[in-house]
Amino acid sequence: MKKFEWKKSKDSNTKAEEPETGNINEQNPEKSENTKTEEAENTDKKDSSKKIQITMPDFKKIGQSLKDNIAKLEWNPPSYYRHMNKQKACELCNQFSLLLHIIACLVGYFVIEALSRHSLGEAWSFLIDRSWVFLYNAFLIFLTTLPVYLLRRRAFYRIFIGAFWILLGVVNCIILAKRVTPFTGPDVKNLSEGLGVFSKYMNGFETAMLVAGLVLLAVVIVIVFFKAPRYRGATHRIISLVMMLVCVALFSGATKIALDKRLLSNYFGNIAFAYEDYGYPYCLSVTLFDTGISSPSGYSESLVKHIVKDSTQDENTDSEDLPNVIFVQLESFFDPTNVRYLNFSEDPIPFFRQLSKDYTSGFYTVPSVGAGTANTEFETLTGMSMRFFGPGEYPYKSVLKEEASESAATVFDSLGYTSHAVHNNEANFYSRRTVYANLGFDTFTSEEFMPEQANTTPLGWMKDEVLTSKITDCLDSTAGSDFVFTVSVQGHGSYPTEPTYPNPEILVTGAETDEQNCEWEYYTNEIHEMDKFIEQLVNALSEKDEKYVLVLYGDHLPTMGLDDSDLTNGNLFQTEYVMWNNFGLEKKDKDTNAYQIMSEVMNQIGIHEGTIFSFHQTQETSEYYQIDLETLQYDLLYGESYAYDGENPYSKKKIQLGIRKTKIDSVQDITEGVYYIKGENFTPSTVVQLNGEEITSAYINSSTLLVQEQDFQEGDWISVAIKSNSSSARILQQENIIVYRHVKDALPSVTAPTTITTYPDGTNSVNPISGMAAEAAKQAADEAQAAAEAQAAQNQ
Repeated sequence: MKKFEWKKSKDSNTKAEEPETGNINEQNPEKSENTKTEEAENTDKKDSSKKIQITMPDFKKIGQSLKDNIAKLEWNPPSYYRHMNKQKACELCNQFSLLLHIIACLVGYFVIEALSRHSLGEAWSFLIDRSWVFLYNAFLIFLTTLPVYLLRRRAFYRIFIGAFWILLGVVNCIILAKRVTPFTGPDVKNLSEGLGVFSKYMNGFETAMLVAGLVLLAVVIVIVFFKAPRYRGATHRIISLVMMLVCVALFSGATKIALDKRLLSNYFGNIAFAYEDYGYPYCLSVTLFDTGISSPSGYSESLVKHIVKDSTQDENTDSEDLPNVIFVQLESFFDPTNVRYLNFSEDPIPFFRQLSKDYTSGFYTVPSVGAGTANTEFETLTGMSMRFFGPGEYPYKSVLKEEASESAATVFDSLGYTSHAVHNNEANFYSRRTVYANLGFDTFTSEEFMPEQANTTPLGWMKDEVLTSKITDCLDSTAGSDFVFTVSVQGHGSYPTEPTYPNPEILVTGAETDEQNCEWEYYTNEIHEMDKFIEQLVNALSEKDEKYVLVLYGDHLPTMGLDDSDLTNGNLFQTEYVMWNNFGLEKKDKDTNAYQIMSEVMNQIGIHEGTIFSFHQTQETSEYYQIDLETLQYDLLYGESYAYDGENPYSKKKIQLGIRKTKIDSVQDITEGVYYIKGENFTPSTVVQLNGEEITSAYINSSTLLVQEQDFQEGDWISVAIKSNSSSARILQQENIIVYRHVKDALPSVTAPTTITTYPDGTNSVNPISGMAAEAAKQAADEAQAAAEAQAAQNQ
């Protein structure tokens, strides 16, 4: 039997040399030589004694050698591999750049639609059911990203543009969660107005989250700007430009084909439905860039003159004994009993229904559903149809902000009427303060001039009952006839999906879900209150001795997810109207369009003036009615004004805000640093100014404002102003100014602790105090003091 003996190698403590190869014997020559000697001896012994001797490795020595060698290497495997992976990833992305670019656009657009529709499932259904429309919208996004091929920071700009589109999707997602109208081109152009109602749609937590998200996005964009890799290859800008031009040409061709095949449309009757059918990017782009009215085929001076000549009437208007005309546009008002599936505990609009039986009434076709108040208003006031404008356009936010136009107000003005506008919402919303001036109104009473601002619905909209006194104020403010155009706001959505009123007057059932029943119940009880306002207004007018025509109508249906089949009349674009009067006009029931109602009312009371309104009165049955209407609208708003012999005769009016002027009469010292500002017609929007600078004040009532923690000095210029309730918080109107004077007790002629000197005379609007105006105020104060002292000396 063989015997195994273990023998420890010699020189076990010898230090290993720096390795040159991976062979351990080559690394340690000394060990190699010893091993050879021992192997020879073992061979001899094997031959002589048949013993096998195996030398045991010195593991300690080997371990130390490896440790020392590894310590000498300058090698960082994680960093090395990260660099190699990043480089390979960049090379791979550059190699398949265009393909990845297209995939990113498709995925990004899917995310945008999912956000806009609040559902991944609906976005997927849109992709499957309307695949060509989906690809078209993705193509549009792809076009906006193509300029990155002209730049070296391609990664950054791809991320930046992609983030911008996703942000647009988030914005639309938020807006559609709060209202029915999606994010449109006019919203982009009027962001400040949108901020004006922001607080009505977003609570504090939601606002904070939105701001935090925007800040985080900005931080990420900045980090990406500095960290994203740059493209280091040849840019081939000429090739990239050619590729971009080819893509633009292909997109233009695709657009024409899609419109011809009716895959897309350039007219949006219901803008919310259009966004669902045609995709968010396309609809947003169209509402942003396709505005105004295009020049009609055959437009010429001779054509316009021919249309005007055919519209001219021989019958003249008898301007004597014309009635007062009042229009009231009711927010989201219609007869909810027309909804087939709803049940009501009682009639929601009994008074309006009775008026409809007794006076001229019918269906009222409006240009929008669920939103678009200003467009119904535009059609009613101007007699022009929204059908010929760009999809989703609001003329109040475009052409009428810049141009004066013929309207019902200008026609009534030519007959000696005074025209008033009344709206229980803020003055700048939909640019009404500017638009009403361009339409020829003399006065405009907005919510800022109403003391009842606290009288609101649970959603924060002012109730319509406050409008009765504002309308009668307009009628009482003049000796002659008045035209009053009123826009209400109480019925505004969106409507709560949970019970709001603990004991609602009217109960509603029949909707598919409890949430929908809650929405309908809230809405129904609001319009029930609006019906009471109508009764209140009619009763107030009935007590007056003058003649009145009162036209009441809804501006559009509410946001409730309705379709035509849900309604007994089968038309989402129809509300109702009624024409009440107190002097025996014949009842003539007929359905009408919003752009025809004014000409119909004028015709019934014997008014045959105005280019557009005369056209409607004479050409409604003409074969070329719609074609000629488009031509006439274009000429009056965008063309050469051939109807007016080449020059627009209308100009912007200097409009008076509010019927009753706000006035400051005196300042009362209450205690140290506390004052009452006394006057007339104050509202919660009234602010106090000290030497031209606004100071903190509180509204007490229509005759009193409270100022605290102030120290008025002799000669200070004190005024009041009406401030906009919009986010701009601009001064709408500056009122009269007084110079503060605390008269000394030594003057026996003074019995009151405070004496006020009015400066300047009258109550005309003035500019905020500054410079020379401030010096004039001080001089006026000194003169007032000298006069008071002289009078006191004379009395003594």
